Amino acid sequence: MSTDTSLLTRSHQENWLPVLELAIEEVFEIMVGQRVKPAPKTESPQPGGFTAMVGIAGALCGILTISCSKKTAREVAVCMLGPEIGDSEEQVSDALGEVCNMIAGNFKNKLSSASQSCMLSVPTVIKGEEYSYRSLADGEVLDTVMLFSDAPLLVCLQLHS
Repeated sequence: MSTDTSLLTRSHQENWLPVLELAIEEVFEIMVGQRVKPAPKTESPQPGGFTAMVGIAGALCGILTISCSKKTAREVAVCMLGPEIGDSEEQVSDALGEVCNMIAGNFKNKLSSASQSCMLSVPTVIKGEEYSYRSLADGEVLDTVMLFSDAPLLVCLQLHS
């Protein structure tokens, strides 16, 4: 299957952010059982807590991340898995990693020219307040802040040009 990369480039510059936001909304509604909505542009999530990452390779290359506070990550996990998770950071990490994976998969499937020619990595989750990471994806960055139970979630798609 051949993919027209010029079409992919034009697409993400013109209208990929609404597609990404729709993918986030659908995953939260289906997998978490909760609605999310785009936050006002003034809303900014606090650093730290949990960050889940999924790599994308193929016709589309980059990394998708979702970051939120420890409290918000736990709320996501409780909605997915039930209150019996207690204080298990392992289950919180697994839940947030799976949400990130589902968002990446839903997003790439919405792009007809990329859906069959992209693969996703296994999710990676970072826990903690004091960290930084650097992606080698040197292209465009699409990011949005979504509200989950009035708490901000930062979702970022860093593309490799």
